[in-house]
Amino acid sequence: MCLQEFPVQISDPEIAVLRRQSPSAESALARPGGSEYAELSRLVREAGLLHRRTLYYTWKIVVTVGALAGGWAAFVVVGNSWWTLAVAGLLAVLFTQVGFLGHDAGHRQIFGSRRSSYIAGVLLGNLGIGLSYGWWVAKHNRHHAHPNTEGADPDIATGALIFTATQVNAPRGVVRLIRRYQAYLFFPMLLLEGVNLHVASVRALAGRTSRHRRTEAALLAAHFASYLALVVVVLGPGLKAVAFVMVQQGLFGLYLGCSFAPNHKGMPVLTATDRSDFLRRQVLTSRNIRGGRLTDLALGGLNYQIEHHLFPSAPRPSLRRCQPLIRAFCQERGLTYCQTSLAGSFASVLGHLNSVGRPGAAHRAAAGTAP
Repeated sequence: MCLQEFPVQISDPEIAVLRRQSPSAESALARPGGSEYAELSRLVREAGLLHRRTLYYTWKIVVTVGALAGGWAAFVVVGNSWWTLAVAGLLAVLFTQVGFLGHDAGHRQIFGSRRSSYIAGVLLGNLGIGLSYGWWVAKHNRHHAHPNTEGADPDIATGALIFTATQVNAPRGVVRLIRRYQAYLFFPMLLLEGVNLHVASVRALAGRTSRHRRTEAALLAAHFASYLALVVVVLGPGLKAVAFVMVQQGLFGLYLGCSFAPNHKGMPVLTATDRSDFLRRQVLTSRNIRGGRLTDLALGGLNYQIEHHLFPSAPRPSLRRCQPLIRAFCQERGLTYCQTSLAGSFASVLGHLNSVGRPGAAHRAAAGTAP
């Protein structure tokens, strides 16, 4: 369920902005028939919101990569001390920010060419934070093509957690127990997400063949080797080194998971036979997070999930400007546009996980009976 802004009402000033941004906005909004997404795409393109933002990404990459280098320098300066755990927290944040840039490269928001995007992606992903860019892009593209679709979206595939009622049946034992209490275990389990992504990257490169496999494997190996070597040299092969890695990787996974989870979890799940058009499939399965510039920075632009899913190649800074246009377009057609607070989104996520993991308890709660 979407909280507080469900559905969104569009104010007169927002309609005025929409009409100023594109000369054909009013007629396109009113015209029935034809491809609605084609109409929306024309509005966004005419507003100049798909143009490359070279200057923005130049300073963004320089500042982010510079901050990452500075974080590692701070780690060396602090030296063999428990204070390096504070640096571990800083590096977790910077790893996630680098990951956001890799996400933008994967959607060709930074560069128009596949080659340039790939080079940026493997340098940021494989070398920078130890994640396989090629594996992640292939997986993420499947998600974008089939968001929240059973059997097609890898992000809701059965794993340690389950996301749909059809995944409820599970073997007895630890797995079943985890799924039963998955709403309570969700945040603790995100502490393992960084390690999970590293392992998945290694498995993908070990198991698939592609012309870039050796390049990606070499960069991934360079990341792991330099990461572990630096930690051991500075902290020694002891408890401090283990604690540093656990804190840094744990907080990295937590931050990254908390940035992606609010986008679709708890939103409608589509069956494999669903025939919704592209516009509705993307809008109805996505959730935006309300906030200002700080939210944009913290979530890497993923808080504009509806806009991002409709126009994946739109540069990150253009998504905020896309929002009133797309929101007005949806409102004119009676199409639900879900936007809520970050706290509200997590309430929806946890409620959904609980209802799926403990369907009997959810039914009793809905009926007003004691669990």
